[in-house]
Amino acid sequence: MMSIRSVMAGLASVVAVGAFTPACGGKEYVRDSHDPSIDNAAMSTGLDKDDIQRMLSENLNNLRNAPVMDLWRTHRGADTVAVFPFQNETSEHIESQLTTILSEAETWLVDSGVVTMISRERQNQMIAEVEGHQNPVFNPAHVAQYGRQLGAKYFVTGKVSTADERTDDARRVQYFFYMQVIEVETSAIRWQHKAYITKLVK
Repeated sequence: MMSIRSVMAGLASVVAVGAFTPACGGKEYVRDSHDPSIDNAAMSTGLDKDDIQRMLSENLNNLRNAPVMDLWRTHRGADTVAVFPFQNETSEHIESQLTTILSEAETWLVDSGVVTMISRERQNQMIAEVEGHQNPVFNPAHVAQYGRQLGAKYFVTGKVSTADERTDDARRVQYFFYMQVIEVETSAIRWQHKAYITKLVK
């Protein structure tokens, strides 16, 4: 029987060979740590990592200096916050990108240390309880009910919409990313901001 050390050594050699072997068909696969410029070029009019980071950073930097953030700081983590799904109001298939935005926003709020975040798993359970286990789908019309049952004082949500223009030889897509903080008890919008980017193919 081969030792664990021998097996690991064999795997390491396979990985090392694979890392430097050109792909079939003459193509070469490159990772961003070897060539950071691969993230710079736009590959389509869809949202990519750079687009998400730019829009999210702009919104969160605005939130950092908003009055509601100052209020949370004075309460020293006593305020409970839930992050609900961002709505896709575009014709693009960007659900996975919106999930990434949701996770990034949640992580940013946790790292800020000024609020107590409610677990996303608990939120999914609550949605199932409100909507019924047969169809446990998030309904934006019920966010206040979700928040009350979760014990959240505030919730963060948002949406992405687009303006799409075409000519004979070009297509321009403008993405508008809205984020807002809503007080559960009053449904008052305590903060809202919009970031946008433009993608063009010609």
